[in-house]
Amino acid sequence: MIHAAHSTRRRTGLRRARGTAASAALLALTLTACGSPAADQAPAAPDTAKTDTSETAAGHGSVAGAAEAAEPQLHLVTVDNGGAVGMLDLLSGEESQLGAVAPPTGAASDGRYVFTSHAGGLDVIDSAVWTWDHVDHFHYYRGTPALLGTLPGDGAATVVGGPLATSGTTGVFFAGSGEAILLENHSLADGTIEARFRIETSPHEGLIAPLGDGAVITEADSAGRVTELRVLDSDGAPSKTRIPCSAASGAVVTRVALVIGCADGAVLATEEGGEPTLTPVALPAGGGAAPTEFAGRKGRPTVAGLGANSGGTASAGAWLLDTRARTWTWLPSPTPLIRAIAVDDEEGHVVALDEAGRVVVLRADEDPVFSEPLLTGEDLAPAMRSQLTLTLDAQRAYLASPSSGTVFEIDFADGARVARELRPAVAPAVFAETGR
Repeated sequence: MIHAAHSTRRRTGLRRARGTAASAALLALTLTACGSPAADQAPAAPDTAKTDTSETAAGHGSVAGAAEAAEPQLHLVTVDNGGAVGMLDLLSGEESQLGAVAPPTGAASDGRYVFTSHAGGLDVIDSAVWTWDHVDHFHYYRGTPALLGTLPGDGAATVVGGPLATSGTTGVFFAGSGEAILLENHSLADGTIEARFRIETSPHEGLIAPLGDGAVITEADSAGRVTELRVLDSDGAPSKTRIPCSAASGAVVTRVALVIGCADGAVLATEEGGEPTLTPVALPAGGGAAPTEFAGRKGRPTVAGLGANSGGTASAGAWLLDTRARTWTWLPSPTPLIRAIAVDDEEGHVVALDEAGRVVVLRADEDPVFSEPLLTGEDLAPAMRSQLTLTLDAQRAYLASPSSGTVFEIDFADGARVARELRPAVAPAVFAETGR
């Protein structure tokens, strides 16, 4: 349970440390797209996760020192085993090096910031490229990338970003200590790491995720098992809004709702007029194992996660959750999968990575499409799988082979074709695509 709320709007005092930039020529890249499903008949949920409700909305996501661009400023941020940080511009092919962070054990990104985990906490990298979603159109920005500093913490960190990079918040939960932190995105944009609030809970494999001005947090029993979700207000105080959710995991924000996986399905968290709502969306009867994590293209209403469908003939595949219709679609795969990401909300596409190291394109009522095997046996070793990253934008997917230092650019709309093989100067032990 939650022990205390403290240090409201506490600043960590970490300031921006700028690195040097070095350019190198690479081939210019272009980028392509696909879709995601409508499922069974059900009342559609409204798009409650509107994106321009903060004080920065009038500026359409702009910040001092950043320039607006005509198209997404897509980059790959790569971090090698020693912690060196590099950026590859996917439009111009130019590369830069930002300095170094602690050797990473994993990474998470909201499309602008990259959070690399290590034994002492999280290092925060600002790629300084982002997209402002204005619901019916977009604005694209480019600033000066930097290393922002370290957020100290104990144990594995779970990071959940919000829909926008320059407003709202980002949730960080440290399992070893049970500390939950809600970071201010506008402070990150200004080059500082500042918390809206920090609270202490019992140590457990939990999460905190942004919702309106507050958050949703996991609560655990005396054995450290997550049993429910509770809404916190803007100061971190527990509200009366709560819902059972055993084994909560895999939180992700969509255009419609915050999605959090539960043992029997998922919970959709929304807020309208300051009133939070937690809605369960159970798997279909006989649906088998629920996903433990979800992923989807940023700003879209569908997400995908790995699971098992005991009610059918296939035991491997991906669940696709439509947060508008509040329905599930099972997409079977002939091979076990490691990752799955929903692409769009019209045609039901999911891009996945299978245990043979291939990119797989799944779509309801169609045969899956496979790339050639792209990863090595070293990449696919059980101890290394947590570092494998598959990411995508509206047009391309990216998959890194840490053992070879190669990032594969996949045209998933063209038979999972390998469009380019990129070899960044900073080899990708972990990486993220930013500018989305």
